Amino acid sequence: MTEYIQVITTTDSREEADRIAERLVNERLAGCVQVVGPIRSRYRWKGEVEEAEEWLCIAKTKRDLYSEVEAAVRRVHSYEVPEILGVPVVEGSKSYLDWLEAELKK
Repeated sequence: MTEYIQVITTTDSREEADRIAERLVNERLAGCVQVVGPIRSRYRWKGEVEEAEEWLCIAKTKRDLYSEVEAAVRRVHSYEVPEILGVPVVEGSKSYLDWLEAELKK
């Protein structure tokens, strides 16, 4: 059985999040990318606590496409160290996963 994942990343603007979503879907690296925001993030960066408004991208894809997804996100992303995490999908409806499989790069 194919292993599906969700790849998440955050950006500092809606425009950048939309560019990432467009690239992943157009290149058939993700069947769907949801853009959520704005959200507030608090994090440590170079020894200081920072807070920022960000946009969250959630891409639906297959595990074997992760390296291509990561490379595509890095080509667009403006952060020095972008959050790019692959989270496994443990369960999913057959009809949704069948649709996802049909939409992704072969």
